[in-house]
Amino acid sequence: MHRMGAVNGFEASRARVAPHADADTAPLLIPGHLDSLWFQVAGTVCNIRCAHCFISCSPTNHAFGFLSLEDVRRRLEESVPLGVREFYFTGGEPFLHPRIVEILALALEYGPTSVLTNGMLLKHRHLEPLAAAAAESPYSLEFRVSIDGFDAAGHDAIRGAGSFAAATQGVQLLLAHGFLPIVTAVQTWEPGEDPEVYAAFVAMLRGIGYHHPRIKLLPVLRIGAEAARSHGYVASERVTNAMMEGYDAERLLCASARIVTDRGVWVCPILLDAPEGNLGDDLAAAAGRSFRLSHAACSTCWLHGAICANPGTAALEAGARGAIEIGASNGSPG
Repeated sequence: MHRMGAVNGFEASRARVAPHADADTAPLLIPGHLDSLWFQVAGTVCNIRCAHCFISCSPTNHAFGFLSLEDVRRRLEESVPLGVREFYFTGGEPFLHPRIVEILALALEYGPTSVLTNGMLLKHRHLEPLAAAAAESPYSLEFRVSIDGFDAAGHDAIRGAGSFAAATQGVQLLLAHGFLPIVTAVQTWEPGEDPEVYAAFVAMLRGIGYHHPRIKLLPVLRIGAEAARSHGYVASERVTNAMMEGYDAERLLCASARIVTDRGVWVCPILLDAPEGNLGDDLAAAAGRSFRLSHAACSTCWLHGAICANPGTAALEAGARGAIEIGASNGSPG
């Protein structure tokens, strides 16, 4: 088992912002300790084509490719001296990867592991060995399942005909194998409808046997396919130096996380289509590299916090009691 510990004083380092004298120049984020490492394990290939996907994943999008088991192993090893505390696996759809079970089992040797999935491709052949690996590991294995509507009409309008039935069956399969998935829903409904929508999600999930559901509502990122579905960001939606005054930079995912792809290390899972998001191939160097918060999507993260990460345990438990978790604040990304 691989024990992780920060070195060279990394443990105490916190993210901070260097404001720019020119108000029109975006603030510079200076990252702190690298807490989370993401893997774009299935590239941008997905079994469906969602109308709101911020990196436009689809069956034909090969902008990013699969990571091999050895790619993942190398990056996990590189993460140990950096003191990384947890790992996330995303895509595309991770369960398109022919070796995803081996990859997740390997990650569980290094730390808490989460996998983001649409739930449609989950099978007993995946979950039986993963349940066994999770039982043997001192670390947790989390599943995040994307369900964007509390009924077939709402979900399928975003993700395609038949996807709601397949996703909810995936949730039931996870429950049968002892997992308690986090169900995530992107807020494609009207502003102000969160309480009613949340209650409807709770009722739906209880109706399929998930009696204490864990739910996270996510804000829309108006880039990629979503920009065409609704509208993109306007020029005024940018992070300014004034907005960062008194703001805890640790709330931003890029303050303490990086994502590994087959094309190098990127600053975060959201900006894969942004050339400035590419921080090179050296993980240690990328972990410490500053990043200017100039992209429009940075304004959504500024508003909602580390939206890609799992909410903390306390927030999820509150959600199960009826509170609404929108994005994630500064709880554990995981």
